Amino acid sequence: MRALRFDRKPLRYAAAFVAGSLSPGKGAAVGPLALVDDDPPALPSPDWVTIRPRLAGICGSDLSTVDGTSSRYFEPIVSFPFVPGHEVVADAPDGARVVVEPVLGCVTRAINPPCPACARGDLGNCERLAYGVLEPGLQTGFCCDTGGGWSTAMVAHPSQLHRVPDAMSDEAAVMVEPTACAVHAALAAGVHEGDTVVVLGSGTLGLLTIAALRHFTPAGAIIAAARYPEQKRWARTFGATTVCDPPELARTVRRATGSLAYREQLTGGADAVVDCVGSEGSITESLAIVKPRGQITLVGMPAGVKLNLTTLWHRETRLVGAYAYGTETLASGERRRTFELAFELVAAAGLERLVSATYPLRDYKAALEHAATAGRRGAVKVCFDLRSEKGR
Repeated sequence: MRALRFDRKPLRYAAAFVAGSLSPGKGAAVGPLALVDDDPPALPSPDWVTIRPRLAGICGSDLSTVDGTSSRYFEPIVSFPFVPGHEVVADAPDGARVVVEPVLGCVTRAINPPCPACARGDLGNCERLAYGVLEPGLQTGFCCDTGGGWSTAMVAHPSQLHRVPDAMSDEAAVMVEPTACAVHAALAAGVHEGDTVVVLGSGTLGLLTIAALRHFTPAGAIIAAARYPEQKRWARTFGATTVCDPPELARTVRRATGSLAYREQLTGGADAVVDCVGSEGSITESLAIVKPRGQITLVGMPAGVKLNLTTLWHRETRLVGAYAYGTETLASGERRRTFELAFELVAAAGLERLVSATYPLRDYKAALEHAATAGRRGAVKVCFDLRSEKGR
């Protein structure tokens, strides 16, 4: 098979950090990611299958890994060498197209009985990410035993595979996994009827979260901060009622909520803030614009940050994380798999339109640089196209 493999090479990782810090996406040119020809991963147990990716997305966590900026928190729950890629639509052995649900929970690890989180369907909170029949790995794409979507072959457990409807394009199917993350975030945000919700960040995850908030919650006004013209256009298309430049966000929220301001802090603010950036600056701004006893849902992956949490204490703000997916509880009380809801939203909102560019594996350096600078280049989702790759 042909694959992009990420090896444990500390000096190259350090070089990627320097290059990626100077120019996002440049870590691919000097880091420990390389195009290789290798054997497909062995099946971890007889019930696993080999699948062949068709499209595989590039997400923010992939980019932070390639650029050497991801948190060291992940080191014990990642195994090397691994093939990245967890946003995957692939061909299964029976000829069906499938989307991969990449979390490596207790079922995939042959752990029985499952941990409490897996038993209740919250796969993203699995307590056994480093145990069982697999090497450590929080997801497919970060585990040496499974391979990943940036390749012509990988392995998956049947519980991870969701059949793609015949009428759904590959471009739509590859959006299901990131949409599931957004659906989980929107439903975790605690939105009530008519609430004012702010979404920070209008990259792929931010735009999908806007769509999920509008489709699955009773949100009133949705205020989005977006830097680039295409991001602003898509934010409005998917349901934002107000879109502003990031420097104008606090003023926009103040006017929308009738709040006053003392320095950077609003006296009132939005009912809920969904932070799809995860930086020190975005979390600080979220704390400044959410109302007392409001909730900030952190969806963008943070690394090390330094925060003044006095306002969180004083205003009794809830700061919660939203990672991955599993099973959701809807307002009606119905429990549904997040991926089922994601398939629904992708079809309803036409989210395949966000796939802006595709690249063959051999052009991975250009692909990763494009993905890292997508916003200013008028793009959203960049993918690898494996459909005509040698070795499929």
